[in-house]
Amino acid sequence: MTLGVTPCAFTVSGKDWYMEKTFKTWPESAARLIAVAAGRGAADLVLKGGTWVNVQSRETLEHHDIAIADGRFAYCGPDASHCIGPDTEVIEMNGRYVMPGLCDAHMHIESGMLTPAEFAAAVIPHGTTTMFTDPHEIANVLGLEGVRLMHDEAMLQPVNIFTQMPSCAPSAPGLETTGFEITPEDVAEAMTWPGIIGLGEMMNFPGVVNADPKMLAEIAATQNAGKTVGGHYASPDLGPAFHAYAAGGPADDHEGTCEVDAIARVRQGMRHMMRLGSAWYDVETQITAVTERGLDPRNFILCTDDCHSGTLVNDGHMNRVVRHAIDCGCDPLIAIQMATINTATHFGLERELGSIAPGRRADVIVTSDLRTLPIDMVFARGDLIAQGGEIKTTCPHLDWPEHARATVNLGRDRTAADFEITAPAGAATVTARVIGVVENQAPTKALTAELNVTDGLVNGDPAQDVCQIALVERHRATGETTNGFVSGFCYTGDMAIASTVAHDSHHMIVVGTCRENMALAANRLGEVGGGVTVFKDGQEIALVELPVAGLMSDAPAVDVAAKADRMVAAMAECGCTVNNAYMQHSLLALVVIPELRISDLGLVDVTKFELTDLFEEKQ
Repeated sequence: MTLGVTPCAFTVSGKDWYMEKTFKTWPESAARLIAVAAGRGAADLVLKGGTWVNVQSRETLEHHDIAIADGRFAYCGPDASHCIGPDTEVIEMNGRYVMPGLCDAHMHIESGMLTPAEFAAAVIPHGTTTMFTDPHEIANVLGLEGVRLMHDEAMLQPVNIFTQMPSCAPSAPGLETTGFEITPEDVAEAMTWPGIIGLGEMMNFPGVVNADPKMLAEIAATQNAGKTVGGHYASPDLGPAFHAYAAGGPADDHEGTCEVDAIARVRQGMRHMMRLGSAWYDVETQITAVTERGLDPRNFILCTDDCHSGTLVNDGHMNRVVRHAIDCGCDPLIAIQMATINTATHFGLERELGSIAPGRRADVIVTSDLRTLPIDMVFARGDLIAQGGEIKTTCPHLDWPEHARATVNLGRDRTAADFEITAPAGAATVTARVIGVVENQAPTKALTAELNVTDGLVNGDPAQDVCQIALVERHRATGETTNGFVSGFCYTGDMAIASTVAHDSHHMIVVGTCRENMALAANRLGEVGGGVTVFKDGQEIALVELPVAGLMSDAPAVDVAAKADRMVAAMAECGCTVNNAYMQHSLLALVVIPELRISDLGLVDVTKFELTDLFEEKQ
């Protein structure tokens, strides 16, 4: 992989792009960096009189200067006077902290409801200058072409967006049907692209445990390219199956939810990623491995995994995660290491980014407080790109093809009858398997509920907090609908919410208390080409349009966030009390995280990785 990034002229998706400024590789800049550090040449920029946050030595150094040339650090020390020439820009830090730009080690841009350009524009003011992204959402909808489109737009941005080639589409073969499948040949091809940093999370952990040739071929193609294999072990079983997964090659994991999970990963040589997304609150329960058990913090990394646009605009990005880790008792310098140098080291980029040290990319945050992390200034590759919460750069857009905006293929309009659940012959009641939502976590519970039968149909029961869930096929226009039950949202009245964001197959998930409203919601998303809609009493009360692959919008983040905020409020108006419940909603079809999920093929028992009946047999 070439780490120079952003030549003056280059071709992306058949179009020539021209950038105002060339960002040079280290070999291209080495002579000048040496000259500036030695005082034989002048820097482009000097940040003077700051407190240098040194993540290499884990210390803060007061009254230090940072000299930058060709977008890289040339001199970091107590006095950069010898680096200053007549054309050098000097910015007084007045004692403020000068720290590395923040890195997100594992994330899905699509979860922000934004294209890469708009996602970058949203997070830059929060101090994120590097992202390691896994676009497996679009891979399920558009295949390798979708991954390439995400990769190409990422390469245009003024910050570092590295792409991990998705590994599992489908995530669990035989348990779901995706729009496209990813093959080992696709993985091998992607490893030749300039912005590919490794293999995305290996979600098919049973496949790895059982030495599935396809999964091992993808891992081998990645390791042969000298790149990093992402992990995803979403089982609480830490016995032989876990050890077999670790032997299979994944270099990290982010699916732990407790201290024991964190310890087990690092003991097996994995880097353990602790996530704080819009709905995943897994840092507090795991960071005690460092703060109380005293494990080596350099093997722990912070990430977001999934953040929707409302979180990005209103709460922040990696700065939010670092603040949270500090609030959970982590030393600020250790928390910052977990979001900078630890991440860079994990991906083999320690000599390129993740710290303020000579030769590295000049990605810098200026802040007045290391605990609360107000972001005063953000520099990327030596350029000021944000100040006072406002972006000061351009994030170029790709020209997305029209067929990427026409991916919701329902085949036909749905009616209330499509959401009817027929009871076994002669039954007055049934014992139904119910997906149980867990607040602030990705796993679900496998519940049961006694439900009444009326006119041969099984109905949800608001008194038990049980409503209907349906998966509506939207890739191949089959016209099929799979029905089941879900609990935990606390919905009341006649309502429905539908979303074409339905990890990972990304069909359409519809949850509701009223079949007529469920049909209205499904058809509405077919009409607008994808997104999220909420219906109450037959009327649409919120809509977030996501026309790109039914997953993203290329509108500004503030506009998408406003609609997303309205969507969250609409869910609350329907009785929902779960924090960021939309994230739980979007994962109800994720058939690689226990315990119970729904797919286009039926109800999935993820503890056994097999389809299961909706109703238990009467004894």
